[in-house]
Order: sequence, then C-alpha cells, then structure tokens
Amino acid sequence: MADAALTTPRGIAAAIGNKGDIFIAAGVVAVVMMMIIPIPTFILDSLMAINLIMGLLVLLIVLYTKKATDFSVFPTMLLVLTVFGLALNVSSTRLILAKGEDFDGRMIRAFSTFVVGSGGTEGLVIGFVIFIVLIAVQVVVITKGSTRIAEVAARFTLDKMPAKQMAVESEFNSGAITEEEMKRRKDEIEQESSFYGAMDGASKFISGNVKIGIFITAVNIIAGIIIGTALHGESLGQAVSTYISFSIGDGLLSQFPSLLISTATGIIVTRSVSTGTFADDISTEFTRQPRIYIIGAAVLMILALIPGFPWYVLVPMSFLLGFFAFHLSSKQKHPQPTAAAAAAELAAKKQKEDSGEIPPIVPLDPLSLELGYGLVPLVDKDKGAELLERVQRLRRESALDLGLVIPKIRIIDNMALDPAEYCLKIKGAEVGRGRIRMGHYLCINPGGARDNIPGERTIDPAFGLPAIWVDEEHRDEAERAGYTVIDPPSIIATHLTEIIKTHAAEILGRQDTQRILDDIKKDYPAVVEDAQRNLNLGEIQKVLQALLGEQVSIRNMVTILETLADFAPISKDVQFLTEKARQALGRQICLQYADEDRKLRVLTIEHKFEQKIVDSAVQTTSGKICAMDPATHAAWIKGLSSAITSVRAQGWSPPIILCSEQARFLVKQSAERELPELVVLSVREITNDIDIEQLGEIHVD
Repeated sequence: MADAALTTPRGIAAAIGNKGDIFIAAGVVAVVMMMIIPIPTFILDSLMAINLIMGLLVLLIVLYTKKATDFSVFPTMLLVLTVFGLALNVSSTRLILAKGEDFDGRMIRAFSTFVVGSGGTEGLVIGFVIFIVLIAVQVVVITKGSTRIAEVAARFTLDKMPAKQMAVESEFNSGAITEEEMKRRKDEIEQESSFYGAMDGASKFISGNVKIGIFITAVNIIAGIIIGTALHGESLGQAVSTYISFSIGDGLLSQFPSLLISTATGIIVTRSVSTGTFADDISTEFTRQPRIYIIGAAVLMILALIPGFPWYVLVPMSFLLGFFAFHLSSKQKHPQPTAAAAAAELAAKKQKEDSGEIPPIVPLDPLSLELGYGLVPLVDKDKGAELLERVQRLRRESALDLGLVIPKIRIIDNMALDPAEYCLKIKGAEVGRGRIRMGHYLCINPGGARDNIPGERTIDPAFGLPAIWVDEEHRDEAERAGYTVIDPPSIIATHLTEIIKTHAAEILGRQDTQRILDDIKKDYPAVVEDAQRNLNLGEIQKVLQALLGEQVSIRNMVTILETLADFAPISKDVQFLTEKARQALGRQICLQYADEDRKLRVLTIEHKFEQKIVDSAVQTTSGKICAMDPATHAAWIKGLSSAITSVRAQGWSPPIILCSEQARFLVKQSAERELPELVVLSVREITNDIDIEQLGEIHVD
C-alpha cells in the first residue's frame, strides 16, 4: 500500500519534499564544483538548457502570479539562478579557452551560428553589436529601473507596515475578524514587507551578473586570441573569428536567461497593487474605454492617406482597431454576467427584499479608542505594542472583576484629534478624553510626597487628580520623592478601566445578556429556564445593568438568576428585584468594601430624615425616584458632603452609607448626580461574619 501511494502525484511530491534538503545541498555543492572542476561538454549543454528553461519558467510564473508575495521564493531563486549562470560561464570559458576551434559545446555553437552566421566579418560585427545592445538594454533600462522600483517599494512597504498592522488589530478588537484571520493577515503583511525588502537587495544580483558577463566575454575574446595564436598556432584572423564567435555565443546564451530573469524582476516589483494575473490586468484595463481604439483607428487611417506611408499595412490595422472598438462597445451595452456577478446580483436583490427598501445602518462600535497620530507608536508591534497588550489584559481582568466580558475594543487613528490626544467612545459617543506626552511620565502625588520636582503641571485624565509630566531624566527622582509614576500606555489603560467600571451598565446590551444566559444554560439549564419562566430577556438585562451601575459584579450569575426566579412571582419591579439580588450577593458586596479584618466602617442617617427620604418616593414609569423639594435636597447634599469630608479626613475611604432596605436605592439615587462614587448599603446586605463600625451619623439641618 505504501509503495502504491508513492506512485501518485501527491506521493511523489511528498517524497521529493522530504528529500528537498538533500537535493538543495547537492545542488549547491555541484555549482561550487563547476567553478573548479572541468565538466564534459554534453553536461554543459544540458545545464545551459536547464538555465534557459528555468529563466523562461520564472518569467511565466511571474506573469501568472496574482500577488507578488505568492511567489515569495523569487528573491532566493534569483540569487540561485544568478550563481548558477555564473558557474556555467566559468565552465564554458574554461572549455572554450582549452579546446579553441575544437570546442564541441552544441548549445554555444548553435547559438553562435544562429546569431553570427557562417563566421564572416559582417556576421561577427552584427553579432557583437547585438550582444552590446542586449547588454545595454538590460543594464540601462530593465535592471536599473527594476532596482529603483524595488528600492522604493521596499521603503514604502516598510513605512506602511505599522499602519496596516494597526488596522488589522483594530478590526480584531472590534470583532470584525477572528484571531486566526488576524494572524493570517498580519503574517501576510510581514511577508510582504520581507519580500520587498529582499527584492531591494536581490535586484542588485542582476546588475552584478550583467557586469561580470561583460567582463567574462572580454576575457574570452582577449585570452582566446592570445591562446589561439601563441599556443594553438592559429593565425590572427582565425583566432579572432573563432574566439569572438564562441564568446558572443556564450555571452548571449548566458545573458538571455538573465534577461528573462531581470524582466520577471521588473514585472513582479511593478505589480504591487495588482489583484489578478498580468493577463487578467491587461484584459481588464485595456478593455474599459472603446473610444481610445476608435481614435487609434482614425489616426492610422489618416496616416495611410499621407503619401509614402505603407497604406497596405495601416488600413488593415485601422479596420482591426475599429472592429475591436465596435466589439467592446457592444459588449459594454450588453454585458454577459459572470457566475460571480450573477450571484452578487441575486444576493443584493435578496437583501433589498429583506430590508424592505430601507438602507442598512452601519452599527456603532460598543467600545472604541481613537488615537492622534502622535500616539500610534503605542500600538506599533515593532515598538512593543504595549497598549495592545494592556487592552487585552484589561478585558480579561474586567471579566473577572465585573463578570462582564467586555466587547473587543476597536483602536483606530483619528486625524481630527490633536497628535497627542486620545478619545474613548461608547457606541459612538465620547465618554473620556486625555492627552499624552510621549517620552514623558505622569507623576501623581498619593499624599505623602512633599518634594517639588521639575515638570509640566497637568491633571490625571482617569481620576482628575493634580499631576506632573516629567521626562526620563527626572523619573527616578520622582519615584524617590514618593510620587506614583505612570507611563503612557498605563495612563490610557487606567483611564479605560475607569470608563468601563463607570459605564459597565451601558456596555451590557441585550445580545450580551443572551450570550451570558446561553453560556450559563450549558451547566445550569434548570436555573436559566426557571428565571426566564417569569422574566423576559429585557427585565433580566435591566437587573444586571442596575447591579453593574453600582459596580456590583455579576459574575455569580447562578445566584442572581436563582434569586430572580424566587422573587419574580411576587413582583417584576426592577428596583425590587435588584435589591433582592444585592441581598443574595451580600457577602460579595461587603467583602468588596471591608478591610482585612472583615470590618465595614460606615455612616448612618438620622432616623427621622431617613424616613423623610422614604416618604418622598414617587412612582414613575421607570421606577421610584426621590422627589424631595429643592431646599431639603440642598440641605441633604450639604450634610452628606460634610460627613463624608470628615470621614475622609480620618483616612477612611471610600465613604459607605448604611441604611434600611426601603431607603437604600432612594439614598443612592438622590445623591448620584453630586456624589456619583457614593456607596450605599442596606442592613439586609450585611452578613453575620462582617463587623460594623459606625464612624458617625448624618444630620440634616
């Protein structure tokens, strides 16, 4: 069975592939030996034929290649074929000089006879002129142009590489592509960059090959004449005829494959924006405008009417161009739909029917980070891409802390921003903005630092604290002085973390809620089904949003769903269900704010005013709200702020308000605008293993 499998094309390819290293090593050794050890002429003929056909094959592969990087081995192949051709040159030179007129290399003799003719002076001159013209065309036109194009292509490809990688990363962060697709496209970008970089250097091999070809030909002629007259006893005319003829034949035979390779080089480096084969591009781009062929036919007809011009050539060409223009015009008026075009038309028709004539709406990114162009190095892979790593780590940490899997964050460059500015958006709306000084560090005084350090005064974008920008030179000094020193990627990551915590409720969409339920259902189907029996998806989402709005983690979804299933038959009021869910998560919430000794330090509200808050509740379509009169509300905020300031002066932060279950939501809602970070717990949320220390009571005058 194994022997039979080896006879198939796939089996043969596999066998050759397994022994590829051996073939390559043997080939390299053989090329080196050719330059040292004489080889028989029949082997030389075979190798020259191989060199010729390899040049032709490379040219054909380039013509039928859609993208330059699809033929990524081309730079290496160019080097191998160049060395191989030079080895053949050395071997043929040895044989020509050694045998003289008795040289029996059929390939060189045939090429020499074809170009030079019978060997007369006229044939030698014509052959020599052809050789010089061929060399000039290759050096001045093809090789020089290809080298310049390869150099420019390499430079621009390397310059565009960071922007391309950033675009791919942004698509991945936005969820438009998978991780596998991201890796594949980034590999293509790196391969393209490596290819054009290699082509920039490999194109120099061609110019070097042409120059050494001229040198070898000159050596053949001069040394041949000397050897023929001095050693072989030939006359000067006979030596000139013999060695010039052989040298021209050898030079042309070696330069012709080189001409094919240099032409292929020029084609492959000039097709960087191609989307199809060379034939496809020609067919597409030369058939777009029929009018140009009509104008060309008219010009040829006018030339045919001028005396002296060959009308018998120009008139038929004019008619051919006119017929071609007519054919193109008819084809454009009545195009023949291809299978792909027909499928696309059918899909567009179906989409139009499904959409009911309503144009599609481009969805907004759940989370996006826009960078000024001066901050692009933070996401440049070649420069570490520290910010990308921080963002990925941030998404994992948020999933653990909040129980919410943050959508992929799209990172894009925005030319409308200041170069040093960044902007954070949720569903297209700006929620945060900041400025970064690249090459500097943000120093924040945590309270213990007293030394003044030189730098630019600023405000920390995440917390609004006073800060200082310092350069690398003063970084150590700031750390020794007790400042918290933050680098640019950490500044943006910290700001993004706070934005996510603050706006987690906005980020959680209905589809996200469904995904959470689907994931829980795999292991706890009864829990999910019981909760959904009395609550719809929107009601569950609102409860989760209410928990996230006060930075309560929803990671313990089983407990939350069990609680909703227990109390939903009593009431479907979102505030009521949220309070019950909080009470079920009491230990988790308490430990979130308790110290290492499991002690909560709290402020309480005088009973009389707490009851006043409860009595001020008004039922609306969106739930209960605290509707105190303006004067009472102002006095409440003043008393609350004074108590919080006093607690913070004692070193206790964050301030926690403890009240009854009925008042908890109303207290939080009444002070949310003025004190958004206020933590309010109800007595029923405190578990038995948590100690309570009262720091004071809030009085309202």
